[in-house]
Amino acid sequence: MISSVFGKTKPINYIILLSLLFVFYWYANIYLYEKTFESLDWLLHSAVLGFLLFSIFVVNFIVTRNQITGTNSYAILFFTLLVILFPEVLRDNNAILCGFFLMLAFRRAISIRSLRDIRIKLFDASLWVAVASLFYDWALLFLILVYATLYMYEPKNFRNWLVPVIALATGGLIAYSVLILTGGTDFFASHYTFEMGMYATPEILLAQGRKWLIYGIVILLVGIYAFFKIGKLGLGRINVMRIVGISFALGMVISFIEAKSETSPIFLTFLPGAALLAKYVETIKRSKIRETVLIISVAVPILFLIAEHMMN
Repeated sequence: MISSVFGKTKPINYIILLSLLFVFYWYANIYLYEKTFESLDWLLHSAVLGFLLFSIFVVNFIVTRNQITGTNSYAILFFTLLVILFPEVLRDNNAILCGFFLMLAFRRAISIRSLRDIRIKLFDASLWVAVASLFYDWALLFLILVYATLYMYEPKNFRNWLVPVIALATGGLIAYSVLILTGGTDFFASHYTFEMGMYATPEILLAQGRKWLIYGIVILLVGIYAFFKIGKLGLGRINVMRIVGISFALGMVISFIEAKSETSPIFLTFLPGAALLAKYVETIKRSKIRETVLIISVAVPILFLIAEHMMN
């Protein structure tokens, strides 16, 4: 049933997942975490919800355009399920906005594989990383992804290695100009502190660490399995999966060092995590096994949600 619906790209899939995210976003904020909203808060959260919903289209565009997965809706299904599995991300506006702009950076970085307009793509990817860092300072680590992609596809041109630095300088100058106009020139000094939030609050590590650890292990296993399956398809496909894997690893690193009591940066891993899970499901040839895996994948977030609801 699930595989027959999401095994293809159909408008009804977007309607189902967008509606689910819309309802779940307000449920998590209003009921699960009992937030109260002023008039401006409603406007802000509606805007953040807009970015979250648009992320569905970005995820689908990235995985299909770059042939990470086939023409199906598994990636956006798993992206939605990961949001339900980690509902705490919905109370962290910075996580959603940072994750969205890192998706745009990922999109431009992985498109370098076409070997066309490399410098423009490097500049765009690095600039989006700079924008994402305005929400999480540690997001600058995603420059590693930009340089890793450059190393895979065009490592010999020295000038290309300078492009991300120029992009960062450009983004910094634009941001500083805006801060001068708004009177917030102390933002850089107060924001880019690069503190190790997780280790400063060990109780958060105990509360979230188990679920994050299980999630990381599952993604690692399905990622390794996917690598073995596509090993015979050529270096091009392998490099794409390497980029996805690097993106997930960077997201997990930031999740552990950025997390505080009021933040949930695990959202940064949802794009590569969903892509790897979708790729794993695609490799399952037997329809009954694939359907069973999808049913379990849907059931697990719901069970975790029920458990969280009962604890509240």
